[in-house]
Amino acid sequence: MPFVARAAPLLRIGDQRGGYKSVMEAAGVLEGAAFTWNLFAAASPLLEALNADAIDCGGVGDAPFAFARAAGSPVKAFAATRSRGSSTAIVVHEDQPWRSFADLKGKTIATGKGSVGHYLVVAARDRAGLAPSDITIVFLSPADAGAAFARGAVDAWATWSQYVFLAVANSRARILLDGRGLMSGLSYEVATTAAIAGKHELLADFKHRLETALHWGLANPDAYAAAWSHETGVPLDISKQTLAARGFDPAPIDAAVIADQQRTVDLYVRERVLPDAQDVAAGFEMSFAAQ
Repeated sequence: MPFVARAAPLLRIGDQRGGYKSVMEAAGVLEGAAFTWNLFAAASPLLEALNADAIDCGGVGDAPFAFARAAGSPVKAFAATRSRGSSTAIVVHEDQPWRSFADLKGKTIATGKGSVGHYLVVAARDRAGLAPSDITIVFLSPADAGAAFARGAVDAWATWSQYVFLAVANSRARILLDGRGLMSGLSYEVATTAAIAGKHELLADFKHRLETALHWGLANPDAYAAAWSHETGVPLDISKQTLAARGFDPAPIDAAVIADQQRTVDLYVRERVLPDAQDVAAGFEMSFAAQ
């Protein structure tokens, strides 16, 4: 009786457009990798795919990760990155006189619910000493928020990554403030508990290749921007601005990362966007720390 060949296991990776695949390809770290890629428009559908066991791991920001954990999704963070905070910003129309967040009292701000933009609005509002009732937040997708901002239906837009710089270039926007000093800048690679148990070696391999690629991207910004522009369709000059502002650095999952994630969760609980307080430490998988 002939033997039946068994296919080697593959790591099913979820990525968002402009995420990690482009830098890993450009850095040349994918040779021989046992990975398959699945592209998602945003963190929410990526997390839904994780919950449905359609993928094994994926990259998300600190806020979507908090919401997934609060909803009982069986995912844990096994790798982390920090951005500089300046790639999340609140933009206003360039002809408006507003110069600080306090000037937005009584105004309307568009952003995504539970997004990094939402976090920035709340953190900036608290720093300015305004009450929740002093501003109106309208929750929209990036595409709808951009359209609403462009036609003047909202006063400001709290957004991130290329949307910030596209608004400046194409919608006569001005950056009012960004996330420096207000946000952790954390993003995570998260995996299902099943993948952590069954594909630990593949996840460790992916983490190593990703961190190598991110260091390459920081050292080769023009080549990275060219690859990122090709994948996203964002003009090269906007891609360069976006990546310079973002500046993802691999970050060890340590007490500082866990404390920053706890602050993110606590803010959303105070806002009554998350229903219950949570101890975030249980959401981190520490077995990859030395790998």
